[in-house]
Amino acid sequence: MRDLESRNGTFVNRIPVRERVLRPGDELQVGDCVFLFLPEAPSERTGPLPEPLAQGDVTRTLVLRPEDSRYLTPGKVDAELAADAANHRGARLARELDALLSISVSIHSLRGVEAISHRLLEAAMEVTPACRGAVWLPASTFAWQRDNGPIEAPAELLALIAGVAQEQAAMLSEVSSAPGTMAATAPILCFGNILGVLVVQGSAGSPLNADHLQLLRAIAVIAGPALDHAAQVEMLEGENRRLLNEAVIEHGMVGEGPAMRKILRLIARVAQVDSTVLVRGESGTGKELVAQAIHANSLRAAKPFVAINCATLSETLLESELFGHEKGAFTGAIAQKRGKLEVAGAGTVFLDEVCEMAPALQAKLLRVLQQREFERVGGTRSLRTDARFIAATNRDMEEAVESGAFRHDLFYRLNVIPLVLPPLRERREDIPLLAGFFVARYAEKTGRKVRGISLAARAYLTAYDWPGNVRELENVMERAVALGSAETVMPEDLPEALLEGPAPPGISPGGYHQALVEAKKQLILSAIEKAGGSHAAAAKLLGLHPNYLSRLIRNLNLKNALKTAGLP
Repeated sequence: MRDLESRNGTFVNRIPVRERVLRPGDELQVGDCVFLFLPEAPSERTGPLPEPLAQGDVTRTLVLRPEDSRYLTPGKVDAELAADAANHRGARLARELDALLSISVSIHSLRGVEAISHRLLEAAMEVTPACRGAVWLPASTFAWQRDNGPIEAPAELLALIAGVAQEQAAMLSEVSSAPGTMAATAPILCFGNILGVLVVQGSAGSPLNADHLQLLRAIAVIAGPALDHAAQVEMLEGENRRLLNEAVIEHGMVGEGPAMRKILRLIARVAQVDSTVLVRGESGTGKELVAQAIHANSLRAAKPFVAINCATLSETLLESELFGHEKGAFTGAIAQKRGKLEVAGAGTVFLDEVCEMAPALQAKLLRVLQQREFERVGGTRSLRTDARFIAATNRDMEEAVESGAFRHDLFYRLNVIPLVLPPLRERREDIPLLAGFFVARYAEKTGRKVRGISLAARAYLTAYDWPGNVRELENVMERAVALGSAETVMPEDLPEALLEGPAPPGISPGGYHQALVEAKKQLILSAIEKAGGSHAAAAKLLGLHPNYLSRLIRNLNLKNALKTAGLP
């Protein structure tokens, strides 16, 4: 599946994608239409047939249609018994029916296409005097020699398959290249579809006859559902193994660019070990999503994932949240409380903004990482923890260590596996996908029918630097969905900050929004010139706050223009 820059975007399993190899069970959403991708069973079961024998090399002596089958047509056995009562065939038919019952039980008790195919050939040898035979399936072929066991499939047997597969009828044939040798072939059917062909060959001294063909036909039909079920199970087991071993891991992140693919590959590797991970990146880049992805793809996935923000709590509260406390440990501690480390058990503890942790707590956390034990606040008994730790920060850790704000030994304990997330401006190729994802999410929440993002709005989104990263983009798209009035997100639905920069590629410089930008530039330059270069005075002339004027100068790239005009 490839999305050719559609406005609505294309979603696979509710995640926007540009290009994706679809897998069985994938849900593909295009506009208002949702498709479920499933493998086409007929095409999977139909493979190239072997080359048939030349017309003069085979002589068909009997063609057995489904309606002529003795053991598969109700009433046929009774009719033959009544017609041949004088010939005493009852004992023989009873033996054959008993053999078919035994073969049915044994075939349906096996698992796997290969095991069932081997049993099918053994059964054919038991009820016929055949010296060798083969089971042809589109994906594989199995052959058997009465005296030698498994063999390579003889070409002359495979050449008989084409006619049987086309007519879906059992056949008894005499091959001219081997005078006196009869071959019996029968289609393997399930729900009216042909899954393969069973073929056996007799010898000149032990020819096959019409009764053998009847038995062979019945055995092939009995084996059909078992082979179909085995093939389905093997396909599902193979798909399950592929999904478990797939490098594209389970995650809640959106993006297909090189930077995101690199992060996902690293997550896949990190998830398989228990080492401590330090996730670094600017605010809003998705550090907690990365921590959740590592946990979800690890052997601890069934255990708790416990997150705690070290910047939002005071030192006392953070210590209590992390380690728990005993009853009476401090004012208000009216009962014993389990901390996050106890709640996590053998799961994962995520320490967000770990650089904001107080020095005293840093020492206690270091002991946990080194000794794997801790004490509740006010407690005297040491408790063990088997949790995995993932920490995150948006600060320069080396600078914090250098200044003494963060312990260097704790930094080394946390930084066993560093993982740095790139800011959104360094993976602009993912911005349209993320924006489309957020539009779909908030359109569903608000009940608005928003079909996508216009090309002009997409250009402005991609050109913006996003100092707040993914979190800022999400807020912008929520605002656009809430305040917009069209069926697509238009440039006028975006905040002014996104429209104040230079015209993005593909946007006409003479457009409405660019005309407004140029007017703003001229107005600001004129006010600063009238104010003699004073930004504060210019802000007063314009009726703006000085900080807002400074932001406009930065967003409109007016610094070079001010220098050229000799203004500060």
